Amino acid sequence: MKKHYFNIMSLLLSLLISFGAYAQTNRLIVNADQGSVKINKHIYGHFAEHLGRNIYGGIWVGPDSSVPNEAGYRKDVMQALINLEIPNLRWPGGCFADEYHWMDGIGDPKERPKMVNTHWGGVTEDNSFGTHEFLNYCKKIGTEPYITANVGSGTIEEMSKWIEYINFDGVSPMAELRRKNGQEEPWNVQYWGVGNENWGCGGNMTAEYYANEYRRYATYCRNYGKNRLYKIAGGANSVDYNWTEVLMKNIPLHMMDGLSVHYYTVTGNWQNKTSATQFDKEMYLTTLRKADFIDELIQKHATIMDQYDPQKKVGMIVDEWGTWYDVEPGTNPGFLYQQNTMRDAHVAAISLNIFNKHADRVQMANLAQTVNVLQAVILTNENDMILTPTYHVFDLYKPHKEATLLSHQLVSEQVSYGKEKMDALHVSSSKSDDGTVNISIANIHPDKKISLDIDVRGMDAKSATAQIVTGPAIDAYNTFEKKDVVKKSEFKDFKLNKGKLTINLPANSVVMVRVK
Repeated sequence: MKKHYFNIMSLLLSLLISFGAYAQTNRLIVNADQGSVKINKHIYGHFAEHLGRNIYGGIWVGPDSSVPNEAGYRKDVMQALINLEIPNLRWPGGCFADEYHWMDGIGDPKERPKMVNTHWGGVTEDNSFGTHEFLNYCKKIGTEPYITANVGSGTIEEMSKWIEYINFDGVSPMAELRRKNGQEEPWNVQYWGVGNENWGCGGNMTAEYYANEYRRYATYCRNYGKNRLYKIAGGANSVDYNWTEVLMKNIPLHMMDGLSVHYYTVTGNWQNKTSATQFDKEMYLTTLRKADFIDELIQKHATIMDQYDPQKKVGMIVDEWGTWYDVEPGTNPGFLYQQNTMRDAHVAAISLNIFNKHADRVQMANLAQTVNVLQAVILTNENDMILTPTYHVFDLYKPHKEATLLSHQLVSEQVSYGKEKMDALHVSSSKSDDGTVNISIANIHPDKKISLDIDVRGMDAKSATAQIVTGPAIDAYNTFEKKDVVKKSEFKDFKLNKGKLTINLPANSVVMVRVK
């Protein structure tokens, strides 16, 4: 009897162990026939503020520069952004927008007045990069402009005239001034931000005050011809859910097309941030957990928006996001120049996966920022340029743009260091118009290759290809001496058998697999 009891208990224990092992199997089910929401390409937008060496020295060097340029635009940066196929570019800020007076940046560059950039380094700018330079640049790189207008220190008249100058195809003082300055046809800019961070650097306003100001300013944002403005209200700082509540309650839906929210992944705290390149595994995981928090943030803001806008007519615009560390040693603290490691690649992958997940509400997002500032996709040094790990993730994720979001179920093992713990895998899935299923997977585990079983249901999967972004360590980054430490490359460590895919994900990697 005792022996029989022992055998039963041994069998039960064996079953429990087997079940536990199975429960820990990393597996993903993607429903290729379940999806109706398009992932707006504008989720993959970028942000070029007059800050540090973003515009001057990054995008623009002037026609007389020794740096190879085309009419003043850096050729290398311009080509890199063309290759990245960025859908939109936000300009001129940021905090800079609410001290920028656009009339100072038009006409003969030699006669434009200089200004002090009081927000970022106290440097003097010559206004050689203004409205014409920005909008012509957008045309050259094939992207849509997103202009943030001055509410903090500007006037309704100033904003209204700027829109008229840019968009009116008729006889008026502003249209004639545009033609005098060399632009015959209007640019027909659609995306307009009515102020920026008006709770802070854009005027230190209360939510109630800004809601009233928005209504005044938006009233005079005129449509010209067939162009219809997409007006974006300056939204909340991170977890300020009251700001969203007040704006949704006090601004009529027909006056607002988008509502922004800003969220930065900050290590340490705002007063004592940490290094971009020197961190241990626990700090690495802390950073990624903070990046993942944007999922909860979006859900809570979206819940408030749903109460007032159940049909989701107003888009959530995450027009500033990314990592924010200490500046690189020896650089101007007001220039916000930081390096970019594989940790940032994972922040980008996690964030973009989350934006895709909320594609029913999130209609635009803008990484901060494009060149030489914060989580930049490009860094420059005089005549030289490098692409960052974040650039390569954006390049990897191209197939998600305008694809249909697919539902999926993921079971992932966890990774833990110190007090921090997270799922080791982070996933997004979509289907392109040609039927190709796109699956982006971040394996954030610093040390462990993970085998993932993928079942793509609702299609007859016959072939697969994959690409990977990875580096030798979580703190790996590209330098001007070694530009390809982190890069995108082909990936073949997977097997497709009878519609089932098994992929072996290297530690510290981001992979895009495409199934047909």
